[in-house]
Amino acid sequence: MPSMTAKKKCCKDKPRCKKCPVVLKRLADAGCAQRLDRIHYEVDKKIKKKVLKEARSR
Repeated sequence: MPSMTAKKKCCKDKPRCKKCPVVLKRLADAGCAQRLDRIHYEVDKKIKKKVLKEARSR
């Protein structure tokens, strides 16, 4: 699993960027990532496109 660090603040793009803390939190809730601490996550290499699209939506 590759590790990823969340940004400190959301940039409010549409769709949200992949390093946005909201996206990583949603992926962790969906079971596609594991939260290590406040801003560090371990993300699965193969995330379904549908799950990623839903996590990045506004």
